[in-house]
Amino acid sequence: MIDIAILRTEPERVKENMKKKFQDHKLHIVDEALQLDVDYRAALTRASEIRSQRNALSKEIGQFMRNGEKYKAEENKRKVNEMADELSQLEIKEDELSKKLKELMMQIPNFIDDTVPIGKDDSENVEIEKFGEPALKPFDVPYHTEIMEALNGIDMDSAGKVAGNGFYYLMGDVARLHSAILSYARDFMIDRGFTYVIPPYMIRSNVVTGVMSFNEMDEMMYKIEGEDLYLIGTSEHSMIGKFIDTILDEKKLPYTYTSYSPCFRKEKGAHGIEERGIYRIHQFEKQEMIVVCHPDESKMWFEKLYQNTVDFFRSLDVPVRTLECCSGDLADLKCKSIDVEAWSPRQQKYFEVGSCSNLTDAQARRLGIRVNGKEGKYFAHTLNNTVVAPPRMLIAFLENNLNEDGSINIPKALQPYMGGKEKITKK
Repeated sequence: MIDIAILRTEPERVKENMKKKFQDHKLHIVDEALQLDVDYRAALTRASEIRSQRNALSKEIGQFMRNGEKYKAEENKRKVNEMADELSQLEIKEDELSKKLKELMMQIPNFIDDTVPIGKDDSENVEIEKFGEPALKPFDVPYHTEIMEALNGIDMDSAGKVAGNGFYYLMGDVARLHSAILSYARDFMIDRGFTYVIPPYMIRSNVVTGVMSFNEMDEMMYKIEGEDLYLIGTSEHSMIGKFIDTILDEKKLPYTYTSYSPCFRKEKGAHGIEERGIYRIHQFEKQEMIVVCHPDESKMWFEKLYQNTVDFFRSLDVPVRTLECCSGDLADLKCKSIDVEAWSPRQQKYFEVGSCSNLTDAQARRLGIRVNGKEGKYFAHTLNNTVVAPPRMLIAFLENNLNEDGSINIPKALQPYMGGKEKITKK
């Protein structure tokens, strides 16, 4: 959510930012929000005037009674009662206008960074840099579930009977590999100075609307029936929510956390959810990183965060590239975002395995995350990035470390988490 002061003073700048994000259908929201803001402030002003007048009249009542001017005292009481009725109506109006204004403000996208390329969708994202040499195997690389099935490592048919499409059983060495990657990711981030956290896996609606846009919420979140609780789609949600309605000490910034959680997503409208595979699924596990920092440091942390993911994948011999998300591919809360994509020898192309985002103060405004600093209070900047999400990571890992005989090489960094194994072989 942007600063309403900018909306008041620079509405054309707000509209221009919408146009850069190809959201012309939202332009009317700016004018509607401005009018609501005028009405809301008028109601506040009138209510303040009434309170002042009421207080003055109330003080006169006592004076009139002492002077024996009962008629004047009764007249003042009548005026005070009338003012109380008007004030009650104004307070109801204030509340209604405030809610409507907030709803509109939450639909206005965050300002994109000047460096963000302008484009309509992810087809216009821009490659930044490649890390590692993309491997071309001298043999045909099977589909990832075929690799897993050959290792007795996955059962999607049984999962389909138990939970439906988009679920899976991981078993044996493949399940162990999944856990090993997460454990290694945890220690990798701890070694980089991040504090390890296991957060709540459910969050309340006020946190949900604070951390994401309404469209994202509808497409992703599972609601717990009969309760004000949602299953998290990523631990970033509950980790940023940890700071809701808080005033932080500037001296304690930045907060750097790496969090583990299962994640649950509806994947509404996702293509291929019925297909055999674990690229898009309803349940998975992930290691995340989040930063809450001073506004002057968010650009620096943004660079550090996505580099952490690059370094993690390279330590496991998986070639990756970084991709700058264009304006039309940015979610409303994001100022700037970079995807990390891993190489797929089977498809001979890269696919997304993580996303790093700088949300500047947009998320903090929604959640009320402020900092008490030397020069007064201000909103913190928040950032998040994927360390690793093993279902997708498993695809990249298995394809890149696959041998012609179907065995899987285990990189040195991961061997301690696999009981010293150097290979996974067919049973």
